[in-house]
Amino acid sequence: MRFLTLFIFASISVFTAQAQHIFKTVVKDFSSGKPIIGASVTFPDLDKSAMTDKNGGVIFQDIPNGKHRIDFRYSGYQFKSDSISFPLSDSTFSVVLLKKEEGEGEELEEVVISSTRSSRTISTIATRIEVIAGEELDEKGNMKPGDIRMLLNESTGIQTQQTSATSANASIRIQGLDGRYTQILKDGFPLFAGAASGLGLLQTPPLDLKQVEVIKGSASTLYGGGAIAGLVNLISKTPAEERDLNFHFNGTSAKGLDMNGYFGQRFDKFGITLFASANSNGAYAPANLQLTAIPKFERYTLNPRLFLYFNDKTRLNFGINSSFENRIGGDIRYINNEDANPGSFFERNKTDRLSTQFSLSHQSSETGSITLKNSLTYFNREITIPGYSFEGRQNGTFTELTYALTRPNTEWIGGLNLWTDQFKENQKTTFSLRNYTQITPGAFIQNNIRATNWLELESGLRGDYVPDYGFALLPRISALFKISPKFTSRLGGGLGYKIPNIFTEESERIHYRGVLPVSQEINKLERSYGSNLDFNYQTPLFNNQLSFSINHLFFYTYLNHPIIMSDQNTGVYRFENLPGYIDTRGMETNVKFTYQDFKLFVGYSLTDTKIHNNGLSSQNPLTAKHRLNNVLMYEVEDKWKLGAEAYYYSSQKLTDGRTGKPYWILGFMAEKLWENFSLYINFENYTDTRQTRFETIYNGSISNPVFKDIYAPLDGFVVNGGIKFRL
Repeated sequence: MRFLTLFIFASISVFTAQAQHIFKTVVKDFSSGKPIIGASVTFPDLDKSAMTDKNGGVIFQDIPNGKHRIDFRYSGYQFKSDSISFPLSDSTFSVVLLKKEEGEGEELEEVVISSTRSSRTISTIATRIEVIAGEELDEKGNMKPGDIRMLLNESTGIQTQQTSATSANASIRIQGLDGRYTQILKDGFPLFAGAASGLGLLQTPPLDLKQVEVIKGSASTLYGGGAIAGLVNLISKTPAEERDLNFHFNGTSAKGLDMNGYFGQRFDKFGITLFASANSNGAYAPANLQLTAIPKFERYTLNPRLFLYFNDKTRLNFGINSSFENRIGGDIRYINNEDANPGSFFERNKTDRLSTQFSLSHQSSETGSITLKNSLTYFNREITIPGYSFEGRQNGTFTELTYALTRPNTEWIGGLNLWTDQFKENQKTTFSLRNYTQITPGAFIQNNIRATNWLELESGLRGDYVPDYGFALLPRISALFKISPKFTSRLGGGLGYKIPNIFTEESERIHYRGVLPVSQEINKLERSYGSNLDFNYQTPLFNNQLSFSINHLFFYTYLNHPIIMSDQNTGVYRFENLPGYIDTRGMETNVKFTYQDFKLFVGYSLTDTKIHNNGLSSQNPLTAKHRLNNVLMYEVEDKWKLGAEAYYYSSQKLTDGRTGKPYWILGFMAEKLWENFSLYINFENYTDTRQTRFETIYNGSISNPVFKDIYAPLDGFVVNGGIKFRL
């Protein structure tokens, strides 16, 4: 009897195993043949669903005998359905080709996101990420080919805040919070923190960038502290089999000259990219006030990268970023050596920036992969003004080891990282040195899951130990609701923190003069939580003649006990945790219309940022409550690009209690394209809107100026033009 039972059980097991089958398919674009990442593949009657991986492939297990319907969906592509009978005669991958919907135009462009460590398309990722890529990145590069300030400043909800009237130092503000609360990465490496943050935007040309990814709101769970307001990840170009050789030459009416070059290509087992630039400007003072609105500077940048493709499973890349700059602003007569006066005011910034990036990835199994990343950074900066000098060197490292496990409907990513940051000041005066060393180990785990056909979930948990300040536990969660093919919504939130240091917008304005070092005995971690909710709708109208899309976002961030710089009334400043909080709330709306060769973008942001101190509430200075972005583009493919822009900034509260004037900035750009080169001209701020047209920019004498807050442009109307070669 025992043997009969075993025989029956074995027979049933064999029969069951034979009745279960594997189905493999690859989804590709009908026209280009390129794999489609993140396409939805569903067996409705079996309640089985999965998304295609980075190769466009998907594998289903345990498909029973019989005829089953299978559906293929991807945003912007025609829905496709078929019936397949099992068992199959061929167990290899089948290829399915999807055609793009007519009348969708540029909305169909596939954008793969990497900031969350998961290579997913923007239409399938639950975290709300804004991407600047393709033609938009190219057009913004025409306006400011030497740095990325304009690229970010003209995005809804982002404001670049100039911190020096004479040397044009700037930081980035997201949703009304100061620049120190935004984390800036390059290819996932945190390279622009601490002392390196004040000039980071000004020293990053855009030509070697593939795209820029922006996460607004708390994102500290991803890469550690510092991303309370948001995160900006600059994604570099990578080599392809087809050679990519570009040169970009630009000149401005404000005495600027930019020369940029980029090369990238893959040669079987290895590939290389090389970016080099020389950017310079003469001292420029349009207001006839003898003080520069654009400083005199020279900057040289060299970024080589090597890619090794050992096999289909193992890849390595190593890169170096280097930048060397000398800039001086102030009394233009002194800078130009005209009637040089030893008592003239000037501000000199001399910086050396060097960093390395190393990444090794290995596909350990069909579903698992390991990635090791490391970066070393060196940044030296010297600030000199009459009678005072500040110089210091920042060294940092970032090391991360991650393991990713990818299944048809879920993905797990876990890892360990170590972040070190050391600042050492050169002794210039008898004042206390502001040296510090921070060593922050952390561990994190992330999960992406396709819960149903209409719900994508992302969750994460990070734990960082910050010596002298304690442990930070940072959870976050995001959800993508696919309400219909045209209507989606995202909801997310998380916690954040920031380690205190002296490098803030307030201390930058006074060149760190008289600023006491932070101390764990006095200061503590700044901690926050934030959330956002957005709605997205897109549809063709009037028989596909007009394409319409709208995105509306609500946001809120609460920052507890923020660090502020307090004047001790003795020429000495101390950083203290405010006995209260800062909260910022508001909304953003982005609308896009496409009609034939015309595109209209309209963006509006409402930002209400308040400081709550001992029961009293006040508006956060230098934050425009209302902003309006309008861009109209006319593009004839490979022939013409014409663009008109209009940006409105409402009045801003200033630190001295006054209110700045509201203003508009208008611009126009034209580009003529040929096969291998193009010519362009850009009229920026042609109404010559300048703060110096509203008021003087300083009090006191020209030899000892006390500068006011900067809330409007100082350079005014500038024309720039150039030529781009694509060889």
